[in-house]
Amino acid sequence: MEEIIIMGEVNIISEENEKQGTYLWQLQYTHFDNPAVLVGTPLIRRLRSVDIEGYVSKTSVESGDSIDFMVSMFPAGNFKIDIYRMGFYNGAGGRHMASLGSHKAETQDVPLMGMERIRECRWEKSATFKIPNDWPSGVYLGKLTRDEEFGCQSYVIFVVKQKRKADILVQVSDLTWQSYNKWPSNDSLYQDGTTDPYYTGSREASKDNATVRVSFDRPYAKYQQVMDVPQSIGSGEFLLWEYPLVYWLEEYGYDVKYCSNVDIHEDPSILDSAKIFISSGHDEYWSYKMFEEVKKARDNGLSIAFLSGNSVGWDIEFYDSNVTGEESRGFSRKRHMPNEDQLMGVKTYGPGYGDWVVTEPNHWVYEDTKMASGDRIEGIIGFEHHGTPADIPGLEIVAESPLYGCQKERLSLGPHTDEPVHHGVIYPGGQGGWVFNAGSVWWNEGLSAPPGHIPARTPHCGGTLGVDARVQKITSNVLNRMIIDSNR
Repeated sequence: MEEIIIMGEVNIISEENEKQGTYLWQLQYTHFDNPAVLVGTPLIRRLRSVDIEGYVSKTSVESGDSIDFMVSMFPAGNFKIDIYRMGFYNGAGGRHMASLGSHKAETQDVPLMGMERIRECRWEKSATFKIPNDWPSGVYLGKLTRDEEFGCQSYVIFVVKQKRKADILVQVSDLTWQSYNKWPSNDSLYQDGTTDPYYTGSREASKDNATVRVSFDRPYAKYQQVMDVPQSIGSGEFLLWEYPLVYWLEEYGYDVKYCSNVDIHEDPSILDSAKIFISSGHDEYWSYKMFEEVKKARDNGLSIAFLSGNSVGWDIEFYDSNVTGEESRGFSRKRHMPNEDQLMGVKTYGPGYGDWVVTEPNHWVYEDTKMASGDRIEGIIGFEHHGTPADIPGLEIVAESPLYGCQKERLSLGPHTDEPVHHGVIYPGGQGGWVFNAGSVWWNEGLSAPPGHIPARTPHCGGTLGVDARVQKITSNVLNRMIIDSNR
């Protein structure tokens, strides 16, 4: 691959990734849905890891903050926690940061379904850890392991954030992870624990206002929306759609830091500390406050890269948790986000699969790619996408193509019944900034294939075809230009 130009001098991310990495952040031993515990639970789908499962008290923390681990085990016993920071680390993909335990955990109750079908765990705290002052911003996995031979394992996940200035701020899409989280058996914003795959009350939320709520006070089930990924248990959707971006950015030394979706809602001033804001992977759920704050930051010179698909699709409303009293521990789906194209440059859509097809080969986003008009990057658009360009001054369509509609999924999802068309766009923001929209959940699949990552596929369409130097070069052209032109 042609060398990617990196802006600036050696930074703490480059130095961090020179440290010893390990492949042992990956899960080895998993087990799902022990029938002895789940008798009477509707629609057992092998989504839970009842042998050991847990969640953390905060979606993101700063150095010096403490984070609590709520863990349940069946049967009760002892466990340990190994914490890893995710990055490049000479190809290993993670660095071991701390070992905690052994700690004791009991079998903790599955909460009954409350109003608006919410399940909020009130589990006792099993361990507490204070984040060391020298831990850099990053996405961290806590690997929970039963303290026995061949002990079953699962993850918890959190972000370490920092106030320092950085070139790039990557937002993890944890609001969307939680929206599709089916724990304990088939309960999400879309499911009600029955065989109906798309619960009518949730689908009509735009008419009925909030009819379903979800809570962060519960583990993440195994991911099983368009793929069955046992090794994802406890990590949301991070290892699927976002990890390849993190791996690639840190491999090439970009000055990057990280935050949660929730951070943009609670403290949007974090946007002031970066030149570029990246929406990554499947970033469907935002609050309207997030939408407005990112637009305002764009007008003030923040560049934005939507390396994502089906993004900014739903406006959510936070509520106070009955467990912690914190607003950010749960939310409901309120309405379709109005005018999301006025930020993203295109509208958000659901399923659609196909190719990135070049329309403007002389545009600077294609510099040194050797791509001509009509050239294709095969299989990079999916499983959900963006299309229909907005009327924004200076907006340019750099890619356009019809998509295979994945109709079996599209008909169940509604309300978009038109034939899907993908658009990749770019437009000038305020004060030297840019907004680029790749328009695909799977864009990051073309950047890297780190250990522990499972290539994307859908049951009704196709999948990605591997790392592509053209995706890498387009992305580096965009990020480097954003950094050069920044007045921030």
